[in-house]
Amino acid sequence: MDELRATPNALAPHYSRFDVANRLLLTGHSHQAWPDVAVEGQLEAFNDAARAVDAKWERAAAKATEVADGFRELLEDPQGEVALGASTHDLVVRWLSALDLRRKARLVTTDGEFHTLRRQLARLAEEGLEVVRVPAEPAGTLAERIAAEVDSRTAAVLVSAVLFENARIVPGLGELAQVCLRRDAELLVDAYHALGAIEFPVHELGLGAAWVIGGGYKYLQLGEGNCFLRLPEHADRFRPVVTGWFAEFGSLSGHAEATAVRYGRGAARFAGATYDPTSHYRAARVLAFFAAHGLTPGFLRQVSRHQVGLLARAFDELDVSPELMTRDRSNPLSAYAGFLALRCADAAGVQAALASAGVYADARGSTLRLGPAPYLSDDQLHDAVGVLGEVLERAPDGR
Repeated sequence: MDELRATPNALAPHYSRFDVANRLLLTGHSHQAWPDVAVEGQLEAFNDAARAVDAKWERAAAKATEVADGFRELLEDPQGEVALGASTHDLVVRWLSALDLRRKARLVTTDGEFHTLRRQLARLAEEGLEVVRVPAEPAGTLAERIAAEVDSRTAAVLVSAVLFENARIVPGLGELAQVCLRRDAELLVDAYHALGAIEFPVHELGLGAAWVIGGGYKYLQLGEGNCFLRLPEHADRFRPVVTGWFAEFGSLSGHAEATAVRYGRGAARFAGATYDPTSHYRAARVLAFFAAHGLTPGFLRQVSRHQVGLLARAFDELDVSPELMTRDRSNPLSAYAGFLALRCADAAGVQAALASAGVYADARGSTLRLGPAPYLSDDQLHDAVGVLGEVLERAPDGR
C-alpha cells in the first residue's frame, strides 16, 4: 500500500482524464473519479450499437452479467440473485410494490436514511401508510432499537449499513435480520456507503435472508446507472406491481393468453424495461480494472482506514475551537466507513470556501464530509486539511 501513499500516487496515472494528481478531490464518498478505461467502455457500447444495431442486446446482456457478477463478488455471495437498475430508487419502488401493504401497512426505518428512502417513504406516509422512523443516533444501539419496533403488523424494515451523513457503520444488523424473520417482516439493507469502503460479506454478517440494495456511483467508480438489488432465497414468492416487460422474457410467447401476469425466476422478476446499456459497458471495464490492480474489498478497507485516519489526525492537529468545527471522538475510527464527518454550523459556507481554494468536498446539513479515494497521495490529503485550516482561520470564531 506504500505506493498509494507516495507522491505521485501509483494509481493516479490511470485517472489522467480526471487529473487526480493535480486536484484535491475529497469527493470519494459521493463521486469518485473514473479510471481512464471507463471511456473505453463507453466507446465500446457505441461501437457495438453501430455494428449490430438492434442485435446489440445480446452483447449488452453479457455486460450486465459481468456487472451483476461484480456485485456478487463484492457481497461474497457467488450464488446470489442480483437485479440491476438505473438507480436505487427504481429498485426500491419495484421492491415496495411487491410487499403486501394492504395486509401489513407498516414500515420501520430511521431518520438517517438517504433521500431515496426518506422522500419516498414520506410520500407513502402522506397516503396513509404507517412509517415509523427510529432515531439513527446513537448508531451503536440502532439495530436493537429498530428490532423493538418490529411487530406482526410490520411489512418491512429499511435501514442503512453505513449512515450517509457521518459514515457510522451500523452494528447488529444480523440480529435485526433474525427478529425480522421471526416477525415475518422483510429487511432491506442499504449498502451504498458500504461497498468499496468496508468489507460486506452478506452471509457472514447474518444477512442471507435480507434484501441488499446499493450501487457503484460512489466508492466503486462505476458511474451513474449501476445499481443493484440482491435478492434472498425466498424472493420468488414476490410479484412486484411496478414491473417492466423485461421481467417476462422467459414467457413472452404465451403472455397474451396468460390469466395472470407472469414473472421470470430470481432476479428477472425485478427487471425493468429497455435501458441505456452504456453504464454497464463502463462498469464492466472499471470492475476489470479493479481486479487487475488488486483493489479488493479488503485492500480498499485498508486504504480507507489509513486515509480517514490521516485526515482525522491532521484535523486534530489544527486545534480548531469545538464551537467552530469538531468531529465525533466518542467512537474509534474503525467504527466509521469511507469518509470523515466534521460538524460545523456553516458547513455549506466552509464547503464553498474550500472549493474556491481548490479543495472539493461536500456538506450535508451541519456536516462537512471529506471523502478520500485510493488514487490520492498522503501529501494531497495533508494539503487539503491545510487549506481547511486556512479557511477556518478566516472564520469569525477561528483561532
